[in-house]
Amino acid sequence: MPSDQPSSERWALITGATAGIGAAFARRLAADGWHLVLVARDAERLAAQAAELTGRHGVETETVAADLSTDDGCAAVERRLADDPPVELLVNNAGISLNSPFLRSSPQDEARLLRLNVHAVMRLTLVALQSMTERRSGAVINVSSVAGFGAVMPGSTYSASKAWVTNFSESVGQSARPFGVRVMALCPGYTRTEFHQRAGIDMSKTPEWMWLDASTVVDEALRDLGKGRLVSVPSWKYKLAVAGLRHAPRRLLDVVARDTRGRIGRDRG
Repeated sequence: MPSDQPSSERWALITGATAGIGAAFARRLAADGWHLVLVARDAERLAAQAAELTGRHGVETETVAADLSTDDGCAAVERRLADDPPVELLVNNAGISLNSPFLRSSPQDEARLLRLNVHAVMRLTLVALQSMTERRSGAVINVSSVAGFGAVMPGSTYSASKAWVTNFSESVGQSARPFGVRVMALCPGYTRTEFHQRAGIDMSKTPEWMWLDASTVVDEALRDLGKGRLVSVPSWKYKLAVAGLRHAPRRLLDVVARDTRGRIGRDRG
């Protein structure tokens, strides 16, 4: 784990905390005795989650209702990251995909994707690392995706945003390591969450064997963080997929590239 502090003194901040991988991080860390700062847009849902985790595990919880695709939302979370008690682990989990390909998208939708998937990750990581490197203690997990290793979803800009998150995390992780601080990109494949449903993406054609469990993803992520890895790819099947994406000839990838999500955006005129 990121610190030698007693568990009773450790605080973690999780964005996108009310669903999917973010909620799985919250449950696992609370069970391990971490106090939590939970960040999401829905204040009512946040309050219910905080009460449930406190009641079940006896940990302290704080909530920050914020839309991280906005400057005000990022600023609210930055203030908490710079405040006491210090945050020992930041999990940048909030992110979106779009249900239409780039040629049928809008500048507003694409800008929101970049602001949440890229800009917010950069801002919160920077603020967190400024205090962590001073203390010489702490860790950041940026939730990326296997999709970031190749353009395998024609017309999707989601994979491009996640390629940035992975590259950014690897680079910053190398510079933070001498200060005793870890930064890791978590790159899961398809994981059973509300993510695709919220984006309006039809996943019915995705084979059952491709799905991962969010709790298992979190367990592997924390194990890899403890090993000091810069990139975590949960599950052997996705490790093989990443090896293929990294080393297969580009022409072959162009031929086999397809969007396993199905008919994204094709019903829009």
